[in-house]
Amino acid sequence: MSGQKLIYTAQSKHYFYCRDAVCEFVFQQGAVPLNPFRAFDYFLGDRVHRDEVRDGNRRLLQACDEVWIFGDTLADGVLIEIAQATQSMKPVKYFTIDNVAKNIHEAKPDDLDVENEVLDRTGLGRDDLVRRLTSGALETIVNAMGRTQQLNGSLHESPAI
Repeated sequence: MSGQKLIYTAQSKHYFYCRDAVCEFVFQQGAVPLNPFRAFDYFLGDRVHRDEVRDGNRRLLQACDEVWIFGDTLADGVLIEIAQATQSMKPVKYFTIDNVAKNIHEAKPDDLDVENEVLDRTGLGRDDLVRRLTSGALETIVNAMGRTQQLNGSLHESPAI
């Protein structure tokens, strides 16, 4: 498997059930998938604080060569992951999502939408959010969601010894 790109796969929790097809699709493209839903089994059933899982996701993303986004409706966490990838200058690609790998294909960022909770939380309109997303101007979106700390590194301080 040497020489193959390591791909961080991002998708809304609403598409959790498609994680196997997403991984299969990435393998079919000649790359190796790193899917946070496979790594943390849908956030470990909430047995671990979400911020620890988010920090783990950030560290996994940093280890990857590219970030592939699956699904036409983006969640707040996926927007954060796109911002982290952009900040790290990692290529970001967009794909449709399905529970069958052969039905997944590349998508245009202009065709994306965001979940209603993102619109409510940011106060930005859909067209403005998509324009910022496609232009790489994600900092305003992240700030409006109140999650700037996720771009600046770990969410938790190391425990004192």
